[in-house]
Amino acid sequence: MALMLWAIDVPHFPALWSGKSHVWDKLSNSGDFLKLMVLSQVRKYLSGWSNYSGIVTSHKMIEREMEYRGSKSVEDYACPTVSQLSSTVKEQRVDGSCIGYFKITAGDPMLRYTLMGLERDYQVKIPSKQIIQLKRYYSTRSSDKSILNTLDMMLESSKLENWFVTGFVDAEGCFCISVRKKSSSWYCEPKFEISLHKNDLEVLQRIQAHFEGKGSIIKHGKESFLYVITSTKEIFDVVIPHFDKYPLKTQKLADYLLFREAVELIRNKKHLTDEGLRKIVGLKASLNLGLSDELKTAFPDTMVVSRPLVINQEISNPHWLQGFTCGEGCFLIKVSKSKGSKLGYGVQLIFQLTQHIRDIELMESLVTFFGCGRIVQDLNYSRVNFIVSKFSDIIDKVLPFFNQYPVIGIKNENFKDWSIAAEIMKNQGHLTEEGLNKILKIKAGMNRGRAKSSMLE
Repeated sequence: MALMLWAIDVPHFPALWSGKSHVWDKLSNSGDFLKLMVLSQVRKYLSGWSNYSGIVTSHKMIEREMEYRGSKSVEDYACPTVSQLSSTVKEQRVDGSCIGYFKITAGDPMLRYTLMGLERDYQVKIPSKQIIQLKRYYSTRSSDKSILNTLDMMLESSKLENWFVTGFVDAEGCFCISVRKKSSSWYCEPKFEISLHKNDLEVLQRIQAHFEGKGSIIKHGKESFLYVITSTKEIFDVVIPHFDKYPLKTQKLADYLLFREAVELIRNKKHLTDEGLRKIVGLKASLNLGLSDELKTAFPDTMVVSRPLVINQEISNPHWLQGFTCGEGCFLIKVSKSKGSKLGYGVQLIFQLTQHIRDIELMESLVTFFGCGRIVQDLNYSRVNFIVSKFSDIIDKVLPFFNQYPVIGIKNENFKDWSIAAEIMKNQGHLTEEGLNKILKIKAGMNRGRAKSSMLE
């Protein structure tokens, strides 16, 4: 486990900051596997010379897995992101450790803050909790305030828009009620969850941060992670207020309304009564895939609650479409044989959004929103596609929209590659062998190609 440190340019004079310290002590475990290490809390060690250099006297394990991490300063990034700032300088150090062994000048870079005797106001950062459980600690030093203000601004800019979260959940989220038997009684548990490929773990972390750090992110199969909230209180306090204020646009809204009613029953302990339990089972019967065979057998006389009707679906906020595209959108490059091309191949860029056919009204509103595109139904798979393939529409409408409202996660990498291909085509580069080869190389590394590449890393 690692400490979160910042790199700033100030002279290294620990004695001026607090306590008594040696400048040249190097921690014996520097470069080894990292552990969360804390100073002894014994008063005589904290207040005297016996621990003057901040030598670590106790170990504490927090995470199950550790790894070697080397030091890296934020100066290595031209414009560090929140994730870069949170992951910089990962090698564990204490005051005076490994900050150069030659003459120190006012301009020498140094590590700050590290654990030092008598300094108790520096937060130990756990990677899985960084951003999510951030707390501010205040200092009277102007340089420290500047760093904290910069971090605050970066965290503020990393926050997800409320409508973005709703759009993303419309695409990838799930509201469900678990009803199962434990011993001789039935147990009801609400679940709000989102499952994503491991490459988009950071997206789940940002969504968890949006919901005030509630819930957990767990491994879900070999290649995916699951963000889930099962606490009735947390769902009632954080999840429901969000979706009541920023309602879902797809037919998933009906699932949410049934889910919300079930959560209210569980919150008021109604599930502990026979009548309340049967009402929850009736709600579950209309939720998602309905009842399992076990529940149908256990509750043969279930009164199925009617599914709410969702109408007047239309897109009213660009951030909703931004989030929805992160889940359901696809940026494609199609290369096919063409008799009309000198090289024998034609190139076409495609932007596509896919949804269940029950949301065809919403998908049709995309044509109005973008002012372009077409709707293609795939009845074999009960789905509908919104497709933009006209090059001028992609250049004039699709690209400008996502440059202003960028997608996040691994899909953003696909969009960047797609944009490069669009620029090549705009300059007629795809009509040359060199340009076509560039596009073929870009295409090979996008979407599934990128996923396969990450599996080999």
